[in-house]
Amino acid sequence: MSFNDIIKGETPVLVDFYADWCGPCKMMGPILHDLKKRLGDSINIIKIDAEKNPQAAIKYQVRGVPTLILFKNGDILWQQSGVVRTPQLEQIINQKTAEYEQR
Repeated sequence: MSFNDIIKGETPVLVDFYADWCGPCKMMGPILHDLKKRLGDSINIIKIDAEKNPQAAIKYQVRGVPTLILFKNGDILWQQSGVVRTPQLEQIINQKTAEYEQR
């Protein structure tokens, strides 16, 4: 399954653009693991190395890492650079997906 197939799905997808040399990116690993435990099958979380996938990074205007982008049905619901803690991330995801559903 391709990246485009994954982000076009009905299930919200949180994409973490990262780089191996990036300190804050390493902090996102445990946060995303915790988030997946909290939200389970209601979300897909994928990590993309911005340096190994420059086309995706350019397409989504990733200017710094880590950058988190929330997709649903191929639409961007939210995008932010920097480390975001688990409770805040969970709240953002729930809020943005609820807003999307109400459109």
